[in-house]
Amino acid sequence: MHFDMMVGPLRWADSARIATDAEQAGFSGITYTDTGQTPWMSIAAAATAAPSLTYSTGIAVAFSMSPMVAASIGWELADNTGGNFRLGLGSQVKAHIERRYGMEFDPPGPRMKDYLLAVRNALAAFRGDEKLSHDGPYYKMSLLPGQWRPAKHEHGDIKLDVSAVGPYMTRMAGEVADGIHVHPLHSLHYLENRLVPAVAEGAAKAGRNASDVDLLIPVFIAPGDTPEDRAALVQRARTQIAFYGSTKNYAFQFDDLGFEGTSAKLNERLKAGDLEGMAATITDEMLDAFAVVGKWDDIADTVVDRYAGQAERIISYLTLDDINHNPDNVGRWGEIAAAVKAG
Repeated sequence: MHFDMMVGPLRWADSARIATDAEQAGFSGITYTDTGQTPWMSIAAAATAAPSLTYSTGIAVAFSMSPMVAASIGWELADNTGGNFRLGLGSQVKAHIERRYGMEFDPPGPRMKDYLLAVRNALAAFRGDEKLSHDGPYYKMSLLPGQWRPAKHEHGDIKLDVSAVGPYMTRMAGEVADGIHVHPLHSLHYLENRLVPAVAEGAAKAGRNASDVDLLIPVFIAPGDTPEDRAALVQRARTQIAFYGSTKNYAFQFDDLGFEGTSAKLNERLKAGDLEGMAATITDEMLDAFAVVGKWDDIADTVVDRYAGQAERIISYLTLDDINHNPDNVGRWGEIAAAVKAG
């Protein structure tokens, strides 16, 4: 398995610095989110400073831009990183797409499938494998004059990943994507009993194997040799699990494990503005299901035991939080990265 670090919005200089530290520590790559800032410029700055890492978007908001724009940016980044780039795309949620971006959202599942196929067609046209000729229900593209075609390069076979949680999206991802960005709120039960079977179903429909689809899995990892040492990261994990879990569409993640009604409780506390109460709702048993907590020397083995044979890439959700507060821990995270990659 590869071991990556997840990062959010960064100034370019900070992105380059963090990438340099990650490269020297032995991380495999960095995954960039698309929240208050698009990821593209930060990736460019990081890749210039640390060219050996693999850079991914986890995820870039697809419906905020046309498939041609997504393909063009991915093409440029793949070229300039020497092929060390994966284009991860996701739908975001209806309110953000319609009210923040002013774009169309419904129906998200079929629209996302059409979007991915349109991006694939654009990339194939850039490579010269076929004409630009996508005629889908939501996106139609047929014009690519020579002066507008990006220059060919040797890294045009770009991995195209998609975020997926529910049955439609996971089946669709199995059918048309190279990889899936698994939601950070997940358990082994979810992976084994919901996600992987759906991916296999979609893959079979497309005449391929489920193993053809990489699982890129963000994990809440909270290391520390004593409960006091890891308390801050554990609290951060509880808070983030609670935030994600307050989404009613994710209630099944708790219900499947016997924690029925947890999502509704979290949603009530969210509406009341009780963030501390939300985090306190996440019991130690829940934390064990949705996070990896342990001593520095033990935690890599736990990650390998839990995800070996499932994940192509482990994406550490909390690493940047920790090293921002404890810069001396970069080396210890590097030891985890080395052990996970060796495992």
